[in-house]
Amino acid sequence: MLFPSISSATDTFNGSHSLPDGTTLVSKDGTFEMGFFSPSNNNPTTNRYLGIWYKSIPVRTVVWVANRQNPVKDNSSKLSISTQGKLVILSKNNTLVWSANTTEETKAQSLIVQLLDSGNLVVRDEKDSNPLNFLWESFDYPCDTFLPGMKIGWNLKKGLSWRLTAWKNWDDPSPGNFSWGMALGNTHELVMWKGSDEYYRSGPWNGVRFSGKNTPRYNLDFNSTLDEVYYTYRFVSNSFITRVVLNQSLYSRRRYNWIKENQTWSLYSKVPRDKCDNYNACGPYGNCNGDEPLQCECLMGFKPKSVQNYEALDSSQACVISEPWSCGAKDKDP
Repeated sequence: MLFPSISSATDTFNGSHSLPDGTTLVSKDGTFEMGFFSPSNNNPTTNRYLGIWYKSIPVRTVVWVANRQNPVKDNSSKLSISTQGKLVILSKNNTLVWSANTTEETKAQSLIVQLLDSGNLVVRDEKDSNPLNFLWESFDYPCDTFLPGMKIGWNLKKGLSWRLTAWKNWDDPSPGNFSWGMALGNTHELVMWKGSDEYYRSGPWNGVRFSGKNTPRYNLDFNSTLDEVYYTYRFVSNSFITRVVLNQSLYSRRRYNWIKENQTWSLYSKVPRDKCDNYNACGPYGNCNGDEPLQCECLMGFKPKSVQNYEALDSSQACVISEPWSCGAKDKDP
């Protein structure tokens, strides 16, 4: 499979071209750039990944990685469209490194790969009059970063789970065990997990926001249909750069805003905000007061199952009923 490479800055390439290591796509408004990179500056030819980052921000901030579990060990790789119409990364001797998940086959010559101003990488049919008919898009396969316009939740029709997963560490974009998504149920809460264990819950959607304070800087949106259940957000001003990222080492979901005057990312908010924010911090029938140090108390009518364990902040046994319930008795209602 031989493809000529693109020769100048552009936001697209088609099936007769490829994007080799050393060349990039740039979104029309210049916000995002896509190409091959190495997380380690000490050895830039070790573990090469195809990623998307902010073009105008001097410190490379990667928001999406394609081959996060299959790095290339040199700079021989290229992004191409296969003859079956799939987006692929090929290395030496055209060895397949990564392939986009899609079941639709279209002639490669009629396909266009485009990096949008939103940071979404899409594949679409050039002959389709509707430019929003995507055959594949990177927003369907988020990594550790949540951008305006992305969705957290489920595409029930396609069987997709829009869930973020943290990088394993700062120079390894492979998935860690810290993730954030939506738990399907009566409330459709947003949940963070450590592995399979619930770590944080947002609370139910009340029609305006999940439990917590709404922020006028951006608009929240929750949608539930037969095909999709998702949460998204968008900023009132497109000139404002913000991102939400999962931090594996801190087990924290953090929102950063770009401060142009200082040329730095500023931490705007984080969850959990303190130890009491953690899911089930004090166990069943326990009440959390304070975060440093964590203080747990049993609710009225309950007592620690193990006083020694509870004082040691082991909430696994938590609280049990201290006396029989006395419905209607003064000062004894549980």
